[in-house]
Amino acid sequence: MQRALRTAQIAGFALPVITPLLSEVDYGEYEGLTTADIHARRPGWELFHDGCPGGETPAQMYDRALRFLQLAAQTSGTVLTFAHGHILRAIGAAWAELDITAAAHLRLDVATLSLLADSGRGHELALWNAP
Repeated sequence: MQRALRTAQIAGFALPVITPLLSEVDYGEYEGLTTADIHARRPGWELFHDGCPGGETPAQMYDRALRFLQLAAQTSGTVLTFAHGHILRAIGAAWAELDITAAAHLRLDVATLSLLADSGRGHELALWNAP
């Protein structure tokens, strides 16, 4: 959360509300390993399909994303969120009412903008991964 907090402060938000719902995904036994390291142990592994032994399951990530969206819905106006990419991808999938496995297909680069909108047609990913 420290990097997300620092990013919010650099962007001009000196006192952001902090919630553990936006914490980095718990990688359990895979903490500190690269994707290549994990694939060497478990070929074909995918975070949003397989989860992490001793860490979060895909269902737990999705539940956390839904709880964040419920929290955000209690706020009037726009909610600006700074967080780690994996939980943001889970939030995007939950917002669009997609299965958590769809988060694997939501590319999210560092320092990009995304906009989740509630339109007359329902929840939309109005902007995703924009520079």
